[in-house]
Amino acid sequence: MSETSATFVIVGGGIAGVTCAETLAFYTPTESIILLSESALVKTVVNLRAITQTLSDFNIEESHMSNLMQKYPNITVIIDKLDEINSDEQKITTVNKTIINYKFLCLCMGAQPRLIPEAENNPFVIGIRDTDSVESFIQKLKTSKEVAIVGNGGIASELVYKIEDTKVHWIIKDKHITATFIDPGAAEFLKDRLNNKQKEQSVENAQFSQRMRYETDQNIKKAGAALGPDWYKHLDIKGALNVPETVQIHYETCIQSIKTTQNGLIVKLTDDSEISCDLLVSATGVTPNSHFKISQPLHTSQDGGILVNEFMQSSNENIYVAGDLCTANWQYAPQWFPMKLWTQARQMGCYAARAMSSKHLNEEIYQDFCFEVFTHTTRLFGFKVVLLGLHNAQKLGKDYEILFRMTKDVEYIKLVLQNGRLQGAVLIGDTDLEEMCENLILNQIDLSAHKDSLLDPDIDIEDYFD
Repeated sequence: MSETSATFVIVGGGIAGVTCAETLAFYTPTESIILLSESALVKTVVNLRAITQTLSDFNIEESHMSNLMQKYPNITVIIDKLDEINSDEQKITTVNKTIINYKFLCLCMGAQPRLIPEAENNPFVIGIRDTDSVESFIQKLKTSKEVAIVGNGGIASELVYKIEDTKVHWIIKDKHITATFIDPGAAEFLKDRLNNKQKEQSVENAQFSQRMRYETDQNIKKAGAALGPDWYKHLDIKGALNVPETVQIHYETCIQSIKTTQNGLIVKLTDDSEISCDLLVSATGVTPNSHFKISQPLHTSQDGGILVNEFMQSSNENIYVAGDLCTANWQYAPQWFPMKLWTQARQMGCYAARAMSSKHLNEEIYQDFCFEVFTHTTRLFGFKVVLLGLHNAQKLGKDYEILFRMTKDVEYIKLVLQNGRLQGAVLIGDTDLEEMCENLILNQIDLSAHKDSLLDPDIDIEDYFD
């Protein structure tokens, strides 16, 4: 049994963990940092570009741990898995029986795909969450002629749009597609692109494919690290049919039962309809990856996430948590709320590092400005999508009004106002309104006198408020 120690120990080689380690290396270049990762490949944020004060765009690159250690000499990466935390003695034990003593510990193990209960341990069912699961899915898809996808979030939406050469059944519990992110109006706007995706994908690939493809060692098993933005861009996601794919959407329904046959599955839905398929993809969310022993249990939320205060501290003041493993347990700013996204994983990892380094240096710290307003940018069905503030009127009840403008196949803009003040926005397409909307949300200017002209295409409203 070997033993080592470091001032800061971070567990997890995903977006939150690596961001935390890199930020710590910047703020405390003379302190020792250990990153415990289940894989020699770690995920680093590259090409970071600030779009607004709180909204950023970036790529995710999987690189070997040696690159991280070469760039930051005070970071040591250990390939192992957390087994037990002795919070009384401030040390952890790994699966391979290495003991690591710490002054500050940050847990960033992410989350695991939540399979639908009827599909546990079924060879024709796969959960999509990390790089390994995507590689397995692509191999299974190559021999599939009919696929069922369960879920209505970002990964499910991206899969439905990207899959080629197979029939797709999209099973969603909501009344409209991609309900995790957008409203019914935006869903109808995007649905037109879904119906014409064969024509549109060639344009998208020519103009927008800027993401790095992820490479991984198939012999290395990883868990918990989210895929990151535009994970599907350069992947060849094709089934076994040599005809254009079709998409059938099953609204407001769930899986009632699954019968396994020699060639695949017969899936019965709650509306009593049946689907035959040779592959079922479960993209129904995640559960925090908190499978470890600890001497003094940490306070957790109902879904198993570890509760953290406004400084990312758990119920043990020397144990911090960031990313999908944590549950924010502070008084939220009016236009912010937590959501398990790679954008928030990066923000939380960075902020946890600043909080730990400040405590170590006995410096005062204030909560990061990124928690003042919810922001997220992604691509759905080939469109740039920006979500700001209470974009779906979260927390507003029925006391709000909506302004929107839509140009078919070009843009969809929705503004959510309450008492004449902007609370949130959905911007689909190249609208260039992100900064203006963010400023209006943060400043809470009364727009009552300008509502009729806010989205007038003949008025340059951005220059007006500048």
